[in-house]
Amino acid sequence: MLDIRKIDQDPEHFERRLARRGGGVSLAEVVALNARRRELIAHADDLRHKKATAESGMKTADKGGEQFTAFREQMREVAAEIKSQEAELKSVEEALSAALLVIPNVPDDDLPAGASDADNVVVREVGARPAFPFTPKEHWELGERLGLLDFERAVKVAQTRFSVLRGPLARLERALIQFMLNLHTEEQGYTEILPPFLVNYSSMQGTGQFPKFQEDAFVLERDQLALIPTAEVPVTNLHRDEILDGAALPVKYTAYTPCFRREAGSYGRDTRGLIRQHQFDKVELVQFVRPEDSDAALEALTGHAEEVLKRLGLPYRVSLLCTGDIGFSAAKTYDLEVWLPGQNTYREISSCSNFRDFQARRAAIRYRPDATSKPQLCHTLNGSALAVGRTLVAILENYQQEDGSVVVPAALRPYMGGLEVIRA
Repeated sequence: MLDIRKIDQDPEHFERRLARRGGGVSLAEVVALNARRRELIAHADDLRHKKATAESGMKTADKGGEQFTAFREQMREVAAEIKSQEAELKSVEEALSAALLVIPNVPDDDLPAGASDADNVVVREVGARPAFPFTPKEHWELGERLGLLDFERAVKVAQTRFSVLRGPLARLERALIQFMLNLHTEEQGYTEILPPFLVNYSSMQGTGQFPKFQEDAFVLERDQLALIPTAEVPVTNLHRDEILDGAALPVKYTAYTPCFRREAGSYGRDTRGLIRQHQFDKVELVQFVRPEDSDAALEALTGHAEEVLKRLGLPYRVSLLCTGDIGFSAAKTYDLEVWLPGQNTYREISSCSNFRDFQARRAAIRYRPDATSKPQLCHTLNGSALAVGRTLVAILENYQQEDGSVVVPAALRPYMGGLEVIRA
């Protein structure tokens, strides 16, 4: 959420910055609502003063006299007006909050201008793409030929965009999760979290999923809960409405969770295979940092995600997202895109974002710089490290052999009982 006080100071400046995302964003409504809110607060203060004056007058006036009656009538009138003003103030504050909740974060000034992913800037490419003496197959064909990837039974059990992994492929998914968590906790300084996979609406609002993207969520209306679209939601909200000790920052968490997304509006894209599923596994990184440290933290967090790809020997590139392609809550984002030879293209496998104080303001996550300082909003960051299903896709396609078998990356063999090749 943006700071209404700063918007009030220069709404045109914020509109210009938000316009870089593409499409006009008018802040006239929030400015008008905030102006009305201030008027009502000032008027309520005046009314309370009048009420106090009338109450004081009643105490000194003769209870049987006209002056006492006049004071009493004035107090009643003022009390009724105060009640009416409070009701209007509550309505205005709710409208102001609702309007602010759907305004996206402002992109950092150093982002490339652009309208879509075609305008993203490749920062670096890492690793050599494999050269095959045969035409490489796509992951879904490899998995089905191995008899280890079953979409038909997944449809029978659930519906389309679900999958069943079996045997060594299921174990490979589990191996990836453990490998990633071990790397992040044992070498990169993250604390492992196993959070709830269902969260309340306040948690979805705190990280920016609600109300803007409520249609993308699987919601249990009777229980007022939602299945998480990413571990970012429960892990970030661990510290909602809390004041962190500044001396303890940065706080760094990693979590494995399944993730659930309706993928509303994406039908027709990636309908075959594991790229865009309603349910998928992901290992997430979340950091809470001091504002002055968040730029460096984003570079470090991105490097932590990259390390997974390096150790798995998967070629990838890092792209800085343009102003028109960054997410709703993000101020700056790097995408990690892994090479998929079966598709002959790079595909996103991680997004690493700095939200600055956008999420912290929504979720009231603050820190106290020292014992004598007032609490301040911290900065939050997160990144996938990595999307597990897409990592499995990348392994299948990059490590495939001409006979349809798949070599297990060396880093994963200890988690696979020493298995070196997955065969039919």
